[in-house]
Amino acid sequence: MLEINRLDSRSADFDATLGALLDRAPEADPKVTAVVADIIADIRASGDAALVDYTNRFDRRSIASAAELEIPKAAREAAWHSLEPALRAALEAAAERIRAYAERQKLEGWEFSDAHGNRLGQKVTAMDRAGLYVPGGKAAYPSSVLMNAIPAKVAGVGELIMVVPASGGEVNPVVLGAAHLAGVDRVFTIGGAQAIAALAYGTATIPAVDKIVGPGNAYVAAAKRLVFGRVGIDSIAGPSEIVVIGDGLTDPRWIAMDLFSQAEHDEVAQSILISPSAEHLDAVFAAMNARLAELPRADIVRQSIAGRGALILVRDLAEAAQVSNRIAPEHLELSVAEPRALLESIRHAGAVFLGRHAPEAFGDYCAGPNHVLPTSRAARFSNPLGVYEFQKRSSLIEVTPGGAKVLADIAGTIADAEGLQAHAASARDRG
Repeated sequence: MLEINRLDSRSADFDATLGALLDRAPEADPKVTAVVADIIADIRASGDAALVDYTNRFDRRSIASAAELEIPKAAREAAWHSLEPALRAALEAAAERIRAYAERQKLEGWEFSDAHGNRLGQKVTAMDRAGLYVPGGKAAYPSSVLMNAIPAKVAGVGELIMVVPASGGEVNPVVLGAAHLAGVDRVFTIGGAQAIAALAYGTATIPAVDKIVGPGNAYVAAAKRLVFGRVGIDSIAGPSEIVVIGDGLTDPRWIAMDLFSQAEHDEVAQSILISPSAEHLDAVFAAMNARLAELPRADIVRQSIAGRGALILVRDLAEAAQVSNRIAPEHLELSVAEPRALLESIRHAGAVFLGRHAPEAFGDYCAGPNHVLPTSRAARFSNPLGVYEFQKRSSLIEVTPGGAKVLADIAGTIADAEGLQAHAASARDRG
């Protein structure tokens, strides 16, 4: 039988117990950071030579030059055509939905005139070049390629560079096919901290980018932390998480598998069900035990549920919303009769799935909104990945002679108060 944490909002230790369960922010391991810092320094100093050395060492390869790291466009196209027709059709349908949603996120510039005829506004431009990190290893995530690449292309990024480790020189054809479908411009078979360093600083072969997006292991996360400032990054992602608020009327078997959908990612993923119905919590737990045998990754699920999973009994749905806001989950399912009404009380969540027929899995693959979401309570202050992540805003200030006279007095007075005489003189010269 599964083990799972059980919490009751009426208990005196509820706040402390919930706080301990949520204490899982991704922290940098000093040992990992030290290793990564050395790798970054090597890439900066030796460029392609260091990149080739690390690739041969870590990915069991024997390349002679960095030129061998790039996968030609023709090879990516061939990988796409090698996929089963049903898979190609599914990826095309998902890409179309992701692109349609992304098109609605584009920021537009604007301007207005003040009372003195000055023109003020904002200009929006896309980044010149972005880098997309795609994990390698045993798993293949074509959905992540689509979710990261399509918003960048919709934003109008000039060039999109994808890096993916190729253990033994092999890259999953589904990942390459997804890159072709999404319009990735160049693909290099490099991974780990060395890939992040190459994207941030550039080498003779790898172009330096303006922003790096995409998930990775602890070494990739540490590298992104260290290069932030030199380049932009999307986030430092923690383990996957889901919260389901249930009113007790959804099929317990459905909820069980929704919770498992995050637990199967890894042993530290978090799956939480909140309900005012003790009977529903018990029914879902029974369904979880019954359905666990269906999963090839049952051992991972078992550990995840025992360590981070929870069934939380609350007084009512209003309190369920309060608890969810404290958790600020990556994914939130409102599996209730009136999800729109409950949505009014939700303030912190990466993505909200409304109603009994909207499982989180739809969001992972094909609903349309991005599946790259804030984790570890970052939904309190952060956003899903979107087109706006690849756009920049520049302020516009155009001043008339009459407007300059008005602004000169204001600016000069404030500059005097700050003790910055050149500022004051610069302003008053126009007055």
